[in-house]
Parts: sequence; C-alpha cells; structure tokens
Amino acid sequence: MIQSVIFIYGGERDYMKFLFALLLISLLITPAFAQANTQILPTEKGTLEIRLSYDEVIPGELTTLRTDFINPQTQEIQVHIDWRFSVSKDGEIILGPTDLLHTSEGTLKNLKYEFQEDGLYTIEFGVEGILFQPIPPETVSFDIAVGEAYAQSTTPPPTKDNGGGCLIATATFGSELAPQVQQLRELRDNKILQTESGISFMRTFNEFYYSFSPAIADFERENPIFKEGVKITLIPMLTSLSLLNHVEIDSEQEMLGYGISLILLNIGMYAGIPAFGILKLYQYRKN
Repeated sequence: MIQSVIFIYGGERDYMKFLFALLLISLLITPAFAQANTQILPTEKGTLEIRLSYDEVIPGELTTLRTDFINPQTQEIQVHIDWRFSVSKDGEIILGPTDLLHTSEGTLKNLKYEFQEDGLYTIEFGVEGILFQPIPPETVSFDIAVGEAYAQSTTPPPTKDNGGGCLIATATFGSELAPQVQQLRELRDNKILQTESGISFMRTFNEFYYSFSPAIADFERENPIFKEGVKITLIPMLTSLSLLNHVEIDSEQEMLGYGISLILLNIGMYAGIPAFGILKLYQYRKN
C-alpha cells in the first residue's frame, strides 16, 4: 500500500512537470537561459557526447569553455571522466595536448582559454577513461570562429537534437509516424530551429523535458485512461502550435513575437479558462 502511494505521488509530480512544460513549449526566448554559443557533438565511436558552451569570444580576453560530458543513453552528465585538451589554429597546435586530467563531476566549469587574435580555432577533447575504467582514446573537435569575418564565412557547426523525439506525443498517439508527432517534428525543424532564439530555447527545453518525459510516457503505456487524458490535454497545444505553419518567420524579432503570443494563448487555455471556471463555480455555490 505504501509503495502504491509513493508511486502515485511520483506520477503526479511528473504530471505536474508535464503540465508546466505545456506552458513553456511556445516560450521562444532570447539566449538568456544559456551561453551565447553551444555545440553538442559525439566522440568518434559515440561513447560520449560533449557539450561545449561559451559566450562571445573577445580576442585577448579569457573565454570560459563550459564543457559537459554526456551519457548518450540517459542524456545525463557522465561523472568521472579522464580527458585531455588541445587547441589549434589554422591546422597548427598552439596548446596541448594536456596531461591526462580527471573530472569527478563530469562538468568543466572553469576551463578558460585566451584567443589571441581573429581566426578559426579548433578545440579538441580526448576521452580515455570513464568511471575509473580506461577506454580506447576517443576524440571530438569543435570549431570556434573568432572575429566577424571568420564567423560570417564559417558554416555553423551542427547541434545534436537532444533525445531526437517527443516521447510523450509518441506514447500518446502510438507512433513516431503519427500526424501529430510529425507536426511537432516539422515545426521544430522548419520553424523553431531556424533562428538563434529558437535553437537556444530548444537546448534549454530539452534538458527540462527529458528529465520527466520518460516517466510520463511509461505511465501512459501502463494506464490507457491516463493516456487518453494526456491526449485531450495535448490537443489545444497542438492546435495553437499549428498556427506557426501559416506564418513566415524571417527574423529573431518575428520569432519572439509569435512565441510570446503563443505563451499568452497557452496560458489562457491551460490556466486562464480553468481558473475562470473555478471562480464562476465558487460564485455560483456562494450564491
């Protein structure tokens, strides 16, 4: 009995996160939640993913290179990593490789480097151990363009889609090929990820979303009634998001404008209308 109560409480807690996510789904904000530049790339054999984040690079000043080692299976930070680090410019190594170093947290918060001048730099990480177990060395390289001329002439590096799909929508509608799931994927790829603010939003949202969506999806598969409830809950959000398919978004300002509008619309649907109904019911019972 106690275990059942604990399980139900945990499910309700995840469900509350899910409801909160519905209000955030259209929050297309400026990169205030993350550093200005973020790249996520896998190591050579895909054993780890490495996320490199940094603010605008100013030549002659120290730049903090926030680095996270991510387990690709769980999408969580992988602790206890043995790593090396090197920097090259125009194909010539100017720093490192360093001695083998260790991070117990799986995150490098104080890794700093001073880019001396404009140019195209390559940051390379080598991973040689996980959880105190040696592994065959795997490397991954990040290109950083310093200076406007180099930034404009360099194609932005790819960013991995964190998790790859909408777990809740897939569990709700039964397949990744369901029209509703395809709608979300096309909206993400063709609209949101076409602007810097949209990319920044998706990185931040994915970290939050994948912290609870597996539990919600599993609970849906085990409880058909809960699954139908989630389906009913998703329909208004999907309808509001479909509005983006009928507009042209050519600038950051337009993305922000439509994003804020969708926020207000979803808040009205998921919070305003229920609150209004509860207020009316209270007034009716009071009278």
